Amino acid sequence: MIAVEKALEQYGAPIYVRHEIVHNKYVVRTLEKKGAIFVEQTDEVPPGAIVMFSAHGVAPAVHEEARRGRLATIDATCPLVTKVHKEAVRYANEDFDILLIGHEGHEEVIGTSGEAPDHIQLVDGPGDVAKVEVRDPSKVVWLSQTTLSVDETMETVDALKDKFPQLVSPPSDDICYATQNRQLAVKQMGADADLVIVVGSRNSSNSKRLVEVAKLAGAKEAYLVDFAEEIDESWLEGGVSTVGVTSGASVPEVLVEGVLEWLAQRGFEDVEIVKAAEESITFSLPKELRRDLRAEAAALTEQ
Repeated sequence: MIAVEKALEQYGAPIYVRHEIVHNKYVVRTLEKKGAIFVEQTDEVPPGAIVMFSAHGVAPAVHEEARRGRLATIDATCPLVTKVHKEAVRYANEDFDILLIGHEGHEEVIGTSGEAPDHIQLVDGPGDVAKVEVRDPSKVVWLSQTTLSVDETMETVDALKDKFPQLVSPPSDDICYATQNRQLAVKQMGADADLVIVVGSRNSSNSKRLVEVAKLAGAKEAYLVDFAEEIDESWLEGGVSTVGVTSGASVPEVLVEGVLEWLAQRGFEDVEIVKAAEESITFSLPKELRRDLRAEAAALTEQ
């Protein structure tokens, strides 16, 4: 969201964004009001305009499309996704079969697969493992979509290891740290909560996973809402005394606060913070934006 806002300030509207910058309805609506235009395909962007690639990343072919369309590009791919892309390229260069654990059709999976289409095959959960075939069982590696459930991913990895004992794991965990931390917190609260409300959009993979994790952790019910107004008061019936509240990784804090206020007005005033980990990692703006902001600052200094 910050990258799009900074781009609008720096270059003016419109800024075209290929796919939703993050999967959150509130964020998308807010940016549209400021002058962002979200498109599904690069050829929807007028020649010479600025297009930003979303946090989910894109395949090399999309960069080529933008070049042919004479578009100025800003690459806002999440660094964690970029890491997976680089791993895919490296293992493809070493002629590994790459088993990409993820959900078919998700933008991140499409982008990663495009880095090495001849070497990557998608594994959409443990049920897909039986049909996986590789050229050489001694040269197989798994990678994953960054927004999956950690437990679900490892269940798939275990099934793959049973089939391919020499399966190589990536150098470091591919699951987004923000996603992992939220899942850990939900596991802690889910065991004690009668109801868990997850603030996030329905097309957000990591938000949907939080609902699943909450139920597996012991919550009697768990629901996904974009805004406090979507909460059904009937969810509080039937002896609900403890409500857990969490949010997807890209959800603005104001939406969580709105849910807490809605609950407080209905008798749930006492709030206990459940923190699974401290998050101190920050990511820089896209390099194209940093370059132009530095140039502008230098020009102002010279005046």
